[in-house]
Amino acid sequence: MKHQYIPTGTCSRRIDIELTDGVITSLAFEGGCNGNLQGICALARGLRPEQVIDRLAGLTCGSKNTSCPDQLARALRQAAEAESGQ
Repeated sequence: MKHQYIPTGTCSRRIDIELTDGVITSLAFEGGCNGNLQGICALARGLRPEQVIDRLAGLTCGSKNTSCPDQLARALRQAAEAESGQ
């Protein structure tokens, strides 16, 4: 199932997620630091959302209280909840 998340407090403008059988099969950011975010997406593909959330939730960027990785964790949490019907 495809999911879209609009991040707040970061340079990225959108996160597109696709989950298949509880596994991240596609992940892409619009905006933000292109190389870093491509790397994060490549590392996250093939993992379960919980594995990525555990590693990225709460990370900050400079003086901000969030970051693109933290926003990805929030997006994955929302997508996983939607998939489970909560």
